[in-house]
Amino acid sequence: MLNKAISKLGTRTPSPSISWLMQKSLEKPGLVSLAAGFTDNFSLPLDHVQSAMSSILSSQNAKPSLQYGSTVGDPELIRLTAEHLCASDNISSGASDLAKRTIITNGSQQLLYLTVEALFDEGDIIITEDPTYFVFLGILQGHAVQTRTVPLTQNGIDVIKLEALLEELKRSGSLPRLKAVYLVSYFQNPTGISTSAETKDRVIELLRKFEPDAGHPLYVIEDAAYRELRFPGTPDIPSLLAKNSNSDRVIYAGTYTKPFATGARIGYGVLPEDLFTVVYNLKGNHDFGSSNLLQQLLRHAIQEGLYQDHLKTLQATYEAKTRVMIGAIQEHFPKSVTWQPPLGGLYVWAGLPNQTSAGKESKLFNQALEEGVIYVPGELCYAPDATRSVPLHEMRISFGGAEKAKIQPGIQKLSVAMNKIGIL
Repeated sequence: MLNKAISKLGTRTPSPSISWLMQKSLEKPGLVSLAAGFTDNFSLPLDHVQSAMSSILSSQNAKPSLQYGSTVGDPELIRLTAEHLCASDNISSGASDLAKRTIITNGSQQLLYLTVEALFDEGDIIITEDPTYFVFLGILQGHAVQTRTVPLTQNGIDVIKLEALLEELKRSGSLPRLKAVYLVSYFQNPTGISTSAETKDRVIELLRKFEPDAGHPLYVIEDAAYRELRFPGTPDIPSLLAKNSNSDRVIYAGTYTKPFATGARIGYGVLPEDLFTVVYNLKGNHDFGSSNLLQQLLRHAIQEGLYQDHLKTLQATYEAKTRVMIGAIQEHFPKSVTWQPPLGGLYVWAGLPNQTSAGKESKLFNQALEEGVIYVPGELCYAPDATRSVPLHEMRISFGGAEKAKIQPGIQKLSVAMNKIGIL
């Protein structure tokens, strides 16, 4: 029986799909998980963290590190973050401006949640890539945000179809409800595609073009959670922050979680000035500020070069695990299955032939569980959009959290499941 005391937000907010997938793993001990987007357990920087914490707790800043910090975050970590972003975007100046607009969060996920709270009322519209990061979709559902979707190309969101959608929203009178476009711009979760600099520029141009008809600013949320996880030799693409002219329309979500230690849960956001105070106030009411001790950990790791050293190790680790997965896919998957080798991130995106379902209720998903392996059904990565049906024939396969030695057996088990349901 529905508890009438529960708020609309509480009633609408679904359990994250990742929780369902994790429960499936717990129900079957020994299951090879190619589902969860966890980072590599064996490469977690235990020595670096022990060294950093020892230094922090034996210094004159030991007790302050165990005290509350500020809502906005540690000033030195903010400065280092701004400098890191400028270096990544090859900007010789501007770190002080970025620092003024940077806030430290509990992972990039909190920044995404705070952004939705700051921008969207019930019934407002967001445009997402199709497919997209499925955990973000739960936040949107809870806040009753309407999603409209645009397919991906190999260069990111399809800007021709984005422009057509903006024209459609304008004609229908719905453009004033649009608030933002959401891009997972580096080694996208789930497809592994990165958004080109040219595509990013075109997205900004289009939103500027349609702003007068919207009657308010239209923002780009650039989710850069996987930016640091590019494989050795893969060039970095400038973020939307690289052009100062974009500063009033770009919400940049970054993280130290995936590149260093997922348990640290320290992320950051760079916000336009007119949104910064709003997000700051919301965060203050959420938690007063992210863990001060964990911020000191990241600050020390960056200052001493531990973060940078570990990142090189992690990038090489993921490249090696990818080679294992790609080799296993080439050897075992039916030739009719389509996929592309990633250049970074944690995922391979695969499609089955003849629209064969890989969904959570499909024969394949259940057969895979019987064989002892689990993946993310691609249907979970598609936002609700009444203008198209949800594709069911795709799957996200993660090499991030799986032990290297279990990747090849996991792919082999998945191929056995495919063969048993008739995929050739």
